[in-house]
Amino acid sequence: MTPSGAKQRKPFWILPTIVFAQFAGTSIWFSGNAVLAELVQAGVAGSSISGWVTGAVQMGFIAGTLIFAFLSISDRFAPRVVFLLCTLAGALFNLSIVFADTNLTGLLLLRLATGFFLAGIYPVGMKIAAGWYEKGLGNALGFLIGALVLGTAFPHLLKGGFSAFSWQAVMVLSSGVCLFGGLMMALFVPDGPYLKTAPAFDPKAVMALFRCRPLRSAAFGYFGHMWELYTLWAFVPVFLSAYATQTLGAVLNVPVWSFSIIGVGCLGCIVGGIVSIRHGSALVATVQLAVSGLCCVLSPLIFALTPELFLLFMLLWGTAVVGDSPQFSAMVARSSPAELVGSALTLVNCIGFSITVVSLAVVQWLATLLPVQYLFLVLAAGPVLGLSAMLPFTANGTTTGKTLPL
Repeated sequence: MTPSGAKQRKPFWILPTIVFAQFAGTSIWFSGNAVLAELVQAGVAGSSISGWVTGAVQMGFIAGTLIFAFLSISDRFAPRVVFLLCTLAGALFNLSIVFADTNLTGLLLLRLATGFFLAGIYPVGMKIAAGWYEKGLGNALGFLIGALVLGTAFPHLLKGGFSAFSWQAVMVLSSGVCLFGGLMMALFVPDGPYLKTAPAFDPKAVMALFRCRPLRSAAFGYFGHMWELYTLWAFVPVFLSAYATQTLGAVLNVPVWSFSIIGVGCLGCIVGGIVSIRHGSALVATVQLAVSGLCCVLSPLIFALTPELFLLFMLLWGTAVVGDSPQFSAMVARSSPAELVGSALTLVNCIGFSITVVSLAVVQWLATLLPVQYLFLVLAAGPVLGLSAMLPFTANGTTTGKTLPL
């Protein structure tokens, strides 16, 4: 059977199953944030550690991504088996918070371990998709990262949409959904006809990142995007709670609205992927990064808005803040030297997630000094620097990321 023939007979359930499994597997990413208020009441955590809880997951993910890349885990073993085992391990560490008699240190270590195994879920899910989609991968990535967005938002929906659920039930359910996604991937998605063995991590990617002009521009645009993204997601519940407290007559279901504001980014990813087919990745990424940066700048002013306008603004922000993510990934892949694509993506992802840890720590520190409505001003630095890095693409009318000179 030829690859093209395999493609023609591709089962219709492949992409929906991968998308669902990606959603389910990443549902443990923000589960700790969704139940943070209850953990505070239970004496497990302090009242101002939202950034640290998310940062622990990010650090685990960074470590896991590097180790998985250096050991070529998803090349040495079937990717769907790696995905299943990592959903099992991630679900167990996520669930351990319920049963372990833990303190703050123990909580952060468990979130660190959860993040480590997410490195075998999110990137490996994209590798599985690449095994089935040689053409149209950019569009498929839009759906996959959209699924990641919904997965990270899902625990907030569990907590707010089913108010009778205890925090323990939220952790049990998110863990169960995660494992179910792994089982679906293992049972219904065999290795695709385009599955390739990636070369070992090549340190030359470090030099290419700074010497190759298109790659440098795409990567630094992505870094600016990452400075904003996860910190906004982590502090959305804090921001909503502060608005509800300070605004007369504002009654908000904070977990449900947190889910909505984070989850609507799924539409930004999918629509952005479709638009990029005609207008190019660079244009889509630039517009969405500019919109989210403007939202950062305007964020202190929206506390004066009515609840309806406030929530509409936050939904717009949630759409734009992550919609550029698939396009930056596509630009990095297209701009990298062919022999370094895998290594460049690994390096750029690791640096990007490391930046999120710094951003989370900065905003967590500022939360002790400033009113909540001013916290997101510092996030504007990311889009500003990212847009500056993207100028070589936009100034030359290059929208695909393919034709900039070195």
